[in-house]
Amino acid sequence: MKNKRTNQKGFTLIELMIVVAIIGVLSAIAVPAYQNYVTRSEVSSGLATVKSLITPAELFYQENGVAAAATLDQLGIDGAANDLGAITSTLNADDDPTVVFTFDVSSSINTGIITFTRDAATGWTCTPTQPAIAVDGCS
Repeated sequence: MKNKRTNQKGFTLIELMIVVAIIGVLSAIAVPAYQNYVTRSEVSSGLATVKSLITPAELFYQENGVAAAATLDQLGIDGAANDLGAITSTLNADDDPTVVFTFDVSSSINTGIITFTRDAATGWTCTPTQPAIAVDGCS
């Protein structure tokens, strides 16, 4: 009698199901981590944009006083310089100069705001608001 050997070709159903389960577990871990990474990078981009205006704003207020808010043209930037949001330069309710970055709804921060306010006694302070976003280097 002949001894015939058959070679297995392909994968069994259980092997394929195990691979799908492993991919599912890995993606359940990777997707939230990626979303957190995107959020942190967008916040860092907005913060860097605003921080780049602090030096020109301080020079403007030292040369001209703080009676009026510096326009963005005087600070050397366009309001739409960052694709993630808009930049404004105003005076707050206490007539302190402020530079504000407001994130667009399309960003992962969803209308978060980073505000730098100049106080004559303490200098520039950073405040993240609406909703409270964690920003390194900003209280």
